[in-house]
Amino acid sequence: MIWVVRIFTTSIGKKQLMALTGLLFLLFLATHLLGNLSIYGGQGAFISYAEHLHALGKLLVVAEVGLVVALLIHITLAVILFFENRKARPIQYAVDKSGGGGRTFSSQTMPYTGFLILAFVIFHLATFSHHIVDQTHRNIFQIAYELFSNKGILIFYLAAMVVVALHVRHGLWSAFQTIGANHPKYMPFIEWLSIIFAIIVAVGFGSLPLAILALK
Repeated sequence: MIWVVRIFTTSIGKKQLMALTGLLFLLFLATHLLGNLSIYGGQGAFISYAEHLHALGKLLVVAEVGLVVALLIHITLAVILFFENRKARPIQYAVDKSGGGGRTFSSQTMPYTGFLILAFVIFHLATFSHHIVDQTHRNIFQIAYELFSNKGILIFYLAAMVVVALHVRHGLWSAFQTIGANHPKYMPFIEWLSIIFAIIVAVGFGSLPLAILALK
């Protein structure tokens, strides 16, 4: 129990837990993107992916609950650290200029991109996920097509992917550094990995609605 108290009462403990929950969401982004890229196999492949995913039943529910809990922890710690660090220095998981990363636009805007991502997640759940519950008369492809046919939703989605990429670009690098992977030999590699992963997220997710609209 002592380690639990240490995590929530010390600055480094809160940063490490925030980093771990952040890495969990990066893993979720990667798997979610891989699944959604099935759209490039056609409508049938996309529908089949969605059906297999929902066939997981209770396992899927457990995963979703786990993500919600991790999200609440990540947001709570982000807010706490934001106000704590405002008194001393700008918010970030950890900074070591010798290891790369340093002060970038993505690092300076982390609190704000995080807030925008939260707004997007709420919007996403209130629109897309809400429609998916009832697929009696429409399949997942038809639902996605109708939503992205709305230019306002399409533009908002594409802009949100740029924001997510900015958050991911610094988040991946700084999370690894916070948990101790800050050796000068491989931190530059992690920094480049962060940039590449951010680009993949932006281009990958950003291309999905365009692919859906093109297949109709």
